[in-house]
Amino acid sequence: MDEADDLTPLDPAYKSMLRLQFAIVGVILLVAATIAEFAIPGWTGAVWIPALLVVTYALVRVPLRRYNARGYSLAQERLRVVRGVFFRADTVVPFGRVQHIDVGQGPLERAYGLATLTVHTAGTHNASVSLPGLRHADATAMREDIRAAIRRDTR
Repeated sequence: MDEADDLTPLDPAYKSMLRLQFAIVGVILLVAATIAEFAIPGWTGAVWIPALLVVTYALVRVPLRRYNARGYSLAQERLRVVRGVFFRADTVVPFGRVQHIDVGQGPLERAYGLATLTVHTAGTHNASVSLPGLRHADATAMREDIRAAIRRDTR
């Protein structure tokens, strides 16, 4: 297998998008903690301070770790996707096994100009491999590169 140095990192905007996702969840958690603070008389800060610490950690550290734990390689007629903070997964998809390819965007991905490339393969185990955090133009270019390679193989 290739070394981790050969992996292409995701787009840096992916970190910002992850921060926004965690901020949305964090606001909900802090609202719930505030309600709990008023419901528990005399325990000022017992719920809100730990919730604030968790949200702060999630906003600062978690997106950076997730970003650094992902990468990909598109070479030698295969797509390699590496992901995972605690449990690492290194998935290799030979182009000959590809059934179809999707490029999708959620609302936050659209706002940041990002997309998720999903490669569907033959078989049942790990039949879909997703690669989020790509610039939309890069994801569509990768889709076209894979499609061109598949066409060459079928001729």
